[in-house]
Amino acid sequence: MPKRPSKHLRPARPLNSGSFASLVDKADGQWMVQTMPADLATKSYTCPGCGLVVAEGTAHVVAWPRQASIGSTSAVGERRHWHSACWQRRR
Repeated sequence: MPKRPSKHLRPARPLNSGSFASLVDKADGQWMVQTMPADLATKSYTCPGCGLVVAEGTAHVVAWPRQASIGSTSAVGERRHWHSACWQRRR
């Protein structure tokens, strides 16, 4: 069976079109933020705020920079899944 290419080399999948992202200002710039309800959270992620797991089935926040970082082809490719409380604490 052929090996799947690294997720870092594949194009970013679009987020659920049924949800809307809002623009949020933080100290390091503007971020697009979308809430992920528990029933749509089908995978686990590592929260960049605390380093702990955002478990499958847990409502959380998905955030990505409004503009792609230098060297990145897509800001959506930089999206990260945060615990809601960790995102709220972030300055």
